[in-house]
Amino acid sequence: MGRGRVQLRRIENKISRQVTFSKRRTGLLKKAHEISVLCDAEVALIIFSNKGKLFEYSSDSSMEMILERHERQSCAERKLVPTDSKPQANWSLECPKLMSTIEALQRNLRHFLGQELDPLSLRDLQLLEQQIDNSLKRIRTRKNKLMHESISELQKKEKTLQDQNNMLTKKLKENEKTPTEHAQCEQQNVAQNSSSSIQPAPPPATIQFPSLTIGGSYQAIEGTNKEAETQSQPSTNTVIPSWMLCHVNR
Repeated sequence: MGRGRVQLRRIENKISRQVTFSKRRTGLLKKAHEISVLCDAEVALIIFSNKGKLFEYSSDSSMEMILERHERQSCAERKLVPTDSKPQANWSLECPKLMSTIEALQRNLRHFLGQELDPLSLRDLQLLEQQIDNSLKRIRTRKNKLMHESISELQKKEKTLQDQNNMLTKKLKENEKTPTEHAQCEQQNVAQNSSSSIQPAPPPATIQFPSLTIGGSYQAIEGTNKEAETQSQPSTNTVIPSWMLCHVNR
């Protein structure tokens, strides 16, 4: 009578489960060794028990070398396989959805442009009008904001140019005032030099008129450096008595 198939399921009896694990582990390690020797293959076997105990087997090469080779091979395969794992059947389902979405968007665009409005009902037209009004409000708001920003920028530039103009005007006035002051100073210096170089004219010579003396003469002196000349002359404005004339004639 032959042996029946063993049903693969978890062994509930703890002792039987431990015995089965030990037997199967020993057989698995033996099979790994046989395949590495018979087929000249690199084999690495790692087993963890339910208690966390490690059992491992590797062929002639070390476990680290086999694991490193496995890692390199896995990375190369991941690079070759695209990340999108969706089958092409899903792509064929997505394509009609995308086409319908594009068609709906194009139809809405034509409605916003005022085209193909005949199929729309009154409710659809009201909704379309409301959407257009909202869009116009947003457009006007954005336009007014940009205009205010532009006006503010122009005002700042105007103020800057006005300040520069005032500064240039002030410098120009200072430059015009400086030559005038220099000219006035030079004129004052010339006037002072000319006044100091011109000597004052000497005062006019005084003439001394003779005083009236009996039987005498008058003297006229002109200047301090001229000689005095004396001459006795009768005064025409004085009345001399006759008895004095006699003495004068003598």
